[in-house]
Amino acid sequence: MDNNERILKNIYTCFPGWKHKCLTMSYDDGRIFDKRLVEIFNKNGIKGTFHLNSGLFNRRDGRVQFDEIKEVYKGHEVSCHTYTHPTTARCPISEVIKQITEDRKILEEAAGYPVRGMSYPNGSYSREIIDILPALGIEYSRVVETTGHFGLPEDLYRWKATCHHAKRTDNGKNLKELGEEFIGLHKTQYLYLMYVWGHSYEFDTADNWDIMEDFCAMIGNRDDIWYTTNIGYVDYMNAAKNLRYTMKGDMVYNPSAMSVFIRVDEKPFEIKGGETVVLC
Repeated sequence: MDNNERILKNIYTCFPGWKHKCLTMSYDDGRIFDKRLVEIFNKNGIKGTFHLNSGLFNRRDGRVQFDEIKEVYKGHEVSCHTYTHPTTARCPISEVIKQITEDRKILEEAAGYPVRGMSYPNGSYSREIIDILPALGIEYSRVVETTGHFGLPEDLYRWKATCHHAKRTDNGKNLKELGEEFIGLHKTQYLYLMYVWGHSYEFDTADNWDIMEDFCAMIGNRDDIWYTTNIGYVDYMNAAKNLRYTMKGDMVYNPSAMSVFIRVDEKPFEIKGGETVVLC
Protein backbone atom coordinates (compact mmCIF):
# COMPACT_ATOMS: atom_id res chain seq x y z
CA MET A 1 0.00 0.00 0.00
CA ASP A 2 1.24 3.47 -0.86
CA ASN A 3 1.99 5.62 2.19
CA ASN A 4 -0.46 8.20 0.89
CA GLU A 5 -3.22 5.63 1.42
CA ARG A 6 -2.40 5.21 5.09
CA ILE A 7 -4.90 7.77 6.31
CA LEU A 8 -5.98 7.64 9.93
CA LYS A 9 -9.68 7.05 10.43
CA ASN A 10 -11.94 8.82 12.90
CA ILE A 11 -13.41 5.91 14.84
CA TYR A 12 -16.07 6.90 17.36
CA THR A 13 -17.88 4.77 19.93
CA CYS A 14 -21.66 5.31 19.81
CA PHE A 15 -24.47 4.28 22.09
CA PRO A 16 -26.80 1.55 20.72
CA GLY A 17 -28.46 2.54 17.48
CA TRP A 18 -25.59 5.01 16.82
CA LYS A 19 -27.09 7.43 19.32
CA HIS A 20 -24.94 9.96 21.20
CA LYS A 21 -27.22 10.62 24.20
CA CYS A 22 -28.16 8.31 27.07
CA LEU A 23 -30.62 8.70 29.96
CA THR A 24 -30.62 6.59 33.11
CA MET A 25 -32.55 6.95 36.38
CA SER A 26 -31.66 5.77 39.90
CA TYR A 27 -34.00 5.52 42.90
CA ASP A 28 -33.31 4.32 46.44
CA ASP A 29 -35.01 2.50 49.33
CA GLY A 30 -37.76 0.49 47.58
CA ARG A 31 -40.81 2.29 48.97
CA ILE A 32 -44.24 1.47 47.51
CA PHE A 33 -44.17 4.74 45.57
CA ASP A 34 -41.72 3.00 43.23
CA LYS A 35 -44.80 1.36 41.70
CA ARG A 36 -46.16 4.68 40.48
CA LEU A 37 -42.70 5.77 39.35
CA VAL A 38 -42.25 2.59 37.31
CA GLU A 39 -45.61 3.21 35.64
CA ILE A 40 -44.43 6.69 34.62
CA PHE A 41 -41.16 5.28 33.28
CA ASN A 42 -42.92 2.53 31.33
CA LYS A 43 -45.36 4.97 29.74
CA ASN A 44 -42.46 7.02 28.41
CA GLY A 45 -40.00 4.27 27.46
CA ILE A 46 -37.58 5.16 30.27
CA LYS A 47 -35.47 2.67 32.24
CA GLY A 48 -34.69 2.88 35.94
CA THR A 49 -32.44 1.28 38.53
CA PHE A 50 -33.92 0.65 41.98
CA HIS A 51 -31.61 0.19 44.96
CA LEU A 52 -33.27 -1.89 47.69
CA ASN A 53 -32.66 -2.87 51.32
CA SER A 54 -33.77 -6.49 51.61
CA GLY A 55 -33.46 -6.50 55.41
CA LEU A 56 -36.26 -3.93 55.61
CA PHE A 57 -38.84 -5.77 53.51
CA ASN A 58 -41.00 -6.69 56.51
CA ARG A 59 -41.04 -3.27 58.15
CA ARG A 60 -44.46 -1.64 58.25
CA ASP A 61 -43.37 1.55 56.52
CA GLY A 62 -44.65 0.94 53.00
CA ARG A 63 -41.97 -1.05 51.21
CA VAL A 64 -42.18 -3.14 48.08
CA GLN A 65 -42.15 -6.73 49.36
CA PHE A 66 -39.97 -9.70 48.41
CA ASP A 67 -42.63 -11.47 46.38
CA GLU A 68 -43.47 -8.27 44.45
CA ILE A 69 -39.95 -7.49 43.27
CA LYS A 70 -39.94 -9.43 40.02
CA GLU A 71 -43.23 -7.96 38.78
CA VAL A 72 -42.87 -4.39 40.07
CA TYR A 73 -39.40 -3.89 38.60
CA LYS A 74 -39.86 -5.92 35.42
CA GLY A 75 -37.84 -4.36 32.62
CA HIS A 76 -35.79 -2.28 35.05
CA GLU A 77 -32.81 -3.06 37.33
CA VAL A 78 -32.85 -4.22 40.94
CA SER A 79 -29.67 -3.14 42.68
CA CYS A 80 -28.04 -3.36 46.12
CA HIS A 81 -28.44 -0.67 48.80
CA THR A 82 -27.16 -2.83 51.73
CA TYR A 83 -29.25 -5.08 53.95
CA THR A 84 -30.41 -2.56 56.59
CA HIS A 85 -29.23 0.85 55.29
CA PRO A 86 -26.46 1.69 57.80
CA THR A 87 -24.07 4.61 57.49
CA THR A 88 -21.42 2.27 56.18
CA ALA A 89 -18.32 4.46 56.61
CA ARG A 90 -18.86 4.14 60.40
CA CYS A 91 -19.15 0.36 60.32
CA PRO A 92 -16.38 -2.26 60.65
CA ILE A 93 -15.45 -3.48 57.19
CA SER A 94 -16.49 -7.01 58.13
CA GLU A 95 -20.02 -5.74 58.77
CA VAL A 96 -20.08 -3.81 55.50
CA ILE A 97 -19.22 -7.03 53.69
CA LYS A 98 -22.11 -8.80 55.41
CA GLN A 99 -24.48 -5.93 54.61
CA ILE A 100 -23.67 -6.12 50.90
CA THR A 101 -23.47 -9.87 50.45
CA GLU A 102 -26.68 -10.57 52.37
CA ASP A 103 -28.53 -7.90 50.41
CA ARG A 104 -27.28 -9.35 47.13
CA LYS A 105 -28.33 -12.90 48.05
CA ILE A 106 -31.90 -11.96 48.89
CA LEU A 107 -32.37 -9.51 46.02
CA GLU A 108 -31.03 -12.06 43.54
CA GLU A 109 -33.51 -14.63 44.78
CA ALA A 110 -36.33 -12.09 44.47
CA ALA A 111 -35.31 -10.66 41.07
CA GLY A 112 -34.11 -13.86 39.43
CA TYR A 113 -30.76 -12.58 38.16
CA PRO A 114 -27.31 -11.52 39.47
CA VAL A 115 -27.37 -8.15 41.27
CA ARG A 116 -24.21 -6.29 40.31
CA GLY A 117 -24.74 -2.63 41.21
CA MET A 118 -25.19 -0.53 44.32
CA SER A 119 -25.80 2.92 45.75
CA TYR A 120 -24.23 3.91 49.08
CA PRO A 121 -26.80 4.15 51.92
CA ASN A 122 -26.89 7.69 53.29
CA GLY A 123 -24.26 8.45 50.65
CA SER A 124 -21.70 6.97 53.03
CA TYR A 125 -18.54 5.28 51.75
CA SER A 126 -14.78 5.16 52.21
CA ARG A 127 -11.71 4.16 50.24
CA GLU A 128 -11.68 0.85 52.11
CA ILE A 129 -15.28 0.12 51.09
CA ILE A 130 -14.60 1.00 47.46
CA ASP A 131 -11.61 -1.33 47.42
CA ILE A 132 -13.67 -4.38 48.46
CA LEU A 133 -16.61 -3.87 46.09
CA PRO A 134 -15.16 -5.69 43.05
CA ALA A 135 -14.49 -8.79 45.18
CA LEU A 136 -18.12 -8.67 46.35
CA GLY A 137 -19.42 -8.71 42.77
CA ILE A 138 -20.36 -5.02 42.72
CA GLU A 139 -19.46 -3.30 39.44
CA TYR A 140 -20.57 0.27 40.21
CA SER A 141 -21.92 2.33 43.09
CA ARG A 142 -23.64 5.72 43.04
CA VAL A 143 -22.89 8.55 45.45
CA VAL A 144 -25.23 11.43 46.39
CA GLU A 145 -23.08 14.24 45.00
CA THR A 146 -24.13 15.52 41.58
CA THR A 147 -22.31 17.13 38.67
CA GLY A 148 -24.85 19.33 36.94
CA HIS A 149 -23.48 18.21 33.56
CA PHE A 150 -23.76 15.35 31.07
CA GLY A 151 -20.22 13.98 31.07
CA LEU A 152 -19.55 10.26 31.32
CA PRO A 153 -18.47 8.92 34.74
CA GLU A 154 -14.73 8.72 35.38
CA ASP A 155 -15.07 6.44 38.43
CA LEU A 156 -17.93 3.92 38.51
CA TYR A 157 -17.45 3.38 42.25
CA ARG A 158 -17.94 7.10 42.86
CA TRP A 159 -20.60 7.51 40.20
CA LYS A 160 -22.11 10.98 40.43
CA ALA A 161 -25.52 11.66 38.92
CA THR A 162 -26.27 14.74 36.87
CA CYS A 163 -28.89 15.86 39.37
CA HIS A 164 -31.39 14.97 42.06
CA HIS A 165 -34.91 15.35 40.69
CA ALA A 166 -35.97 18.01 43.21
CA LYS A 167 -32.77 19.98 43.82
CA ARG A 168 -31.02 22.63 41.83
CA THR A 169 -27.46 21.87 40.83
CA ASP A 170 -24.51 24.10 41.68
CA ASN A 171 -25.03 25.91 38.38
CA GLY A 172 -28.59 26.74 39.46
CA LYS A 173 -30.49 24.49 37.04
CA ASN A 174 -33.46 22.33 37.96
CA LEU A 175 -34.57 19.03 36.43
CA LYS A 176 -36.70 20.58 33.69
CA GLU A 177 -33.99 23.03 32.66
CA LEU A 178 -31.39 20.28 32.53
CA GLY A 179 -33.77 18.09 30.54
CA GLU A 180 -34.34 20.83 27.99
CA GLU A 181 -30.59 21.39 27.70
CA PHE A 182 -30.03 17.64 27.25
CA ILE A 183 -32.65 17.38 24.51
CA GLY A 184 -30.96 20.23 22.66
CA LEU A 185 -27.50 18.62 22.58
CA HIS A 186 -26.64 17.97 18.95
CA LYS A 187 -22.85 17.64 18.63
CA THR A 188 -22.49 13.98 17.70
CA GLN A 189 -18.72 13.95 18.20
CA TYR A 190 -19.47 13.69 21.93
CA LEU A 191 -21.29 11.13 24.09
CA TYR A 192 -23.66 12.59 26.67
CA LEU A 193 -25.20 10.96 29.76
CA MET A 194 -28.05 12.39 31.83
CA TYR A 195 -28.39 10.60 35.18
CA VAL A 196 -31.21 11.48 37.60
CA TRP A 197 -31.51 10.14 41.15
CA GLY A 198 -33.78 10.42 44.18
CA HIS A 199 -36.36 8.58 46.31
CA SER A 200 -39.88 7.96 45.04
CA TYR A 201 -41.42 8.76 48.44
CA GLU A 202 -40.18 12.35 48.04
CA PHE A 203 -42.82 12.92 45.36
CA ASP A 204 -45.55 11.83 47.74
CA THR A 205 -44.18 13.83 50.67
CA ALA A 206 -43.90 17.03 48.63
CA ASP A 207 -47.02 16.31 46.54
CA ASN A 208 -45.07 17.06 43.36
CA TRP A 209 -45.44 13.99 41.14
CA ASP A 210 -45.99 16.43 38.29
CA ILE A 211 -42.24 17.14 38.30
CA MET A 212 -41.45 13.60 37.22
CA GLU A 213 -44.54 13.16 35.04
CA ASP A 214 -43.72 16.32 33.07
CA PHE A 215 -40.02 15.49 32.82
CA CYS A 216 -40.62 11.97 31.54
CA ALA A 217 -43.25 13.13 29.04
CA MET A 218 -40.78 15.71 27.74
CA ILE A 219 -37.68 13.51 27.54
CA GLY A 220 -39.14 10.04 26.95
CA ASN A 221 -39.86 8.11 23.74
CA ARG A 222 -37.31 10.05 21.68
CA ASP A 223 -35.43 8.50 18.77
CA ASP A 224 -32.12 10.20 19.60
CA ILE A 225 -31.80 9.01 23.23
CA TRP A 226 -30.76 5.58 24.49
CA TYR A 227 -32.77 4.69 27.62
CA THR A 228 -31.07 2.19 29.88
CA THR A 229 -30.48 1.07 33.45
CA ASN A 230 -27.29 1.77 35.38
CA ILE A 231 -25.95 -1.75 34.76
CA GLY A 232 -27.06 -1.55 31.13
CA TYR A 233 -24.81 1.47 30.68
CA VAL A 234 -21.91 -0.27 32.45
CA ASP A 235 -22.24 -3.45 30.40
CA TYR A 236 -22.41 -1.63 27.08
CA MET A 237 -19.47 0.68 27.77
CA ASN A 238 -17.38 -2.28 28.92
CA ALA A 239 -18.21 -4.09 25.68
CA ALA A 240 -17.22 -0.99 23.71
CA LYS A 241 -13.90 -0.76 25.56
CA ASN A 242 -13.22 -4.42 24.86
CA LEU A 243 -13.38 -4.07 21.09
CA ARG A 244 -10.08 -5.19 19.57
CA TYR A 245 -8.85 -3.10 16.63
CA THR A 246 -6.00 -3.86 14.26
CA MET A 247 -3.04 -1.47 14.26
CA LYS A 248 -4.15 -0.13 10.89
CA GLY A 249 -7.69 0.40 12.17
CA ASP A 250 -9.10 -1.51 9.22
CA MET A 251 -10.65 -4.38 11.21
CA VAL A 252 -12.25 -4.84 14.61
CA TYR A 253 -13.16 -7.90 16.67
CA ASN A 254 -15.91 -7.94 19.30
CA PRO A 255 -15.18 -10.57 21.98
CA SER A 256 -18.36 -9.80 23.93
CA ALA A 257 -21.88 -11.18 23.42
CA MET A 258 -23.60 -7.86 22.73
CA SER A 259 -23.47 -5.65 19.66
CA VAL A 260 -21.41 -2.47 19.81
CA PHE A 261 -22.14 0.49 17.55
CA ILE A 262 -19.38 2.65 16.08
CA ARG A 263 -18.89 5.21 13.34
CA VAL A 264 -15.84 5.23 11.09
CA ASP A 265 -15.50 8.54 9.23
CA GLU A 266 -19.28 8.94 9.75
CA LYS A 267 -20.04 5.49 8.29
CA PRO A 268 -22.08 3.40 10.81
CA PHE A 269 -21.04 -0.11 11.78
CA GLU A 270 -22.75 -2.57 14.12
CA ILE A 271 -20.11 -4.94 15.51
CA LYS A 272 -22.08 -7.98 16.61
CA GLY A 273 -20.92 -10.25 19.39
CA GLY A 274 -18.14 -12.63 18.31
CA GLU A 275 -17.70 -10.99 14.90
CA THR A 276 -14.67 -9.54 13.14
CA VAL A 277 -15.64 -6.69 10.81
CA VAL A 278 -13.65 -5.01 8.05
CA LEU A 279 -13.92 -1.24 8.44
CA CYS A 280 -13.98 0.15 4.93
